Amino acid sequence: MHAYVFQAALLCKQCGESVKEYLAAQGKAPTNPDDEYTYDSDEYPKGPYDDGGGEADCPQHCDQCRTFLGNPLTGDGGNYVRDAIADNNGNPAVLDEWREFYDYLPYRGDDGLLYLSP
Repeated sequence: MHAYVFQAALLCKQCGESVKEYLAAQGKAPTNPDDEYTYDSDEYPKGPYDDGGGEADCPQHCDQCRTFLGNPLTGDGGNYVRDAIADNNGNPAVLDEWREFYDYLPYRGDDGLLYLSP
């Protein structure tokens, strides 16, 4: 999924586009939004960027609507997801979403063995 960066937050494409429209209506859009070197992401959203904003140590979600952005994970991020799912630590719907998206990660079963899908 595409993501925008705005005021130190990640936004899904829909929320990012909404913020851009709002700022443009307020006369706060940069002269050339395509030239990201001319403005700061604190002033106007930058992006959209592929892969949910890029590799991170945990799954990324939109900071406005909480939509899962589908970003790639670092090794630590893979461990985080694997442990959260194995320990059932979190919102079950979110864990299911992570499990489906990161289906390449091995998970610890009730028997202590690692499986590619629970």
